[in-house]
Amino acid sequence: MNYIIYDLEATCWDGNPLELPQETIEIGAILLNDYGEQLGSYNRFVKPVLHPYLSPFCKDLTSITQQEINAAKTFPIVIEEFKKWAEIYEEDYLLCSWGQFDKIMFQRDCALHQLEDDWCDFHMNIKKQYQNHKKLKNPIGLKKAVMREGFEFEGIHHRGISDAENLVKIFLRHIDVWQYS
Repeated sequence: MNYIIYDLEATCWDGNPLELPQETIEIGAILLNDYGEQLGSYNRFVKPVLHPYLSPFCKDLTSITQQEINAAKTFPIVIEEFKKWAEIYEEDYLLCSWGQFDKIMFQRDCALHQLEDDWCDFHMNIKKQYQNHKKLKNPIGLKKAVMREGFEFEGIHHRGISDAENLVKIFLRHIDVWQYS
């Protein structure tokens, strides 16, 4: 089984108004095998189509620039490249993210672009499982969990690849306790 430890960044606005649907703008992922060995990494920006200009809030939060977004490919192209990189149709796999947001964003973007999303079904919410495993009353953020585990948070918080790399630390620390079918 391959584990795809991933994080998405999405368009965002101060207060996240409901009338502005979010779209993925970055996919960061690390591919691990059954033994926890890293097989590769993936990092791509995605050009949003509904709201192609990033808000000042979004640029500040993610440090993603408008120039990077302008140069990016749209979701249908990037997601096919991602699935090929992750060997989605060739290997057993499990998508692993910190929370449900990333799975929901994949599903929303697939719906927006009229793409199949059944490949998203093989997903594990590490945030929820971490909360249960540690017997925490409330879920905590990724950065706090990384530091709670005694690791230093490396890279830029709210960047797909940095968050994925830090999530790998937690995933590997507790690789034997995760529950999935």
